[in-house]
Amino acid sequence: MQDERCDADVILDVVFDRGLLFLVIQNLGDQPANTVRVKFDQAFSGLDGTKKMQRLALFRKLEFLAPHKSIEVFLDRSASYFARDEPTQLTAAISWRTPEGARRSTTVHHDLEIYRDLGFIEREVPHAGQA
Repeated sequence: MQDERCDADVILDVVFDRGLLFLVIQNLGDQPANTVRVKFDQAFSGLDGTKKMQRLALFRKLEFLAPHKSIEVFLDRSASYFARDEPTQLTAAISWRTPEGARRSTTVHHDLEIYRDLGFIEREVPHAGQA
């Protein structure tokens, strides 16, 4: 019987959720991804301009990403990100190794401008002790 499992397949996605922007690194494949590296084409900041996102260890030192696993990191509130004139065109070169040591890579392009004019409803967070 032939093995139908897919190789590791790593992507970087952008998620917009009620005015919040997240970066998500995900292994879509059935095999683990080793030595995962994400290199952005330009510098950009998150967390109200306090954190250089390309310097996060997640993007520089991720040694193992399990099959079908994703890691989500908060980028910023969309209003704050756009108010600082951060780059809206982001390109990420992603590389990894298969468990057998073969090199794999892909490049993804994101245009965050599509999120600029989206409306959203902020939800109140319940206080402790409230149901």
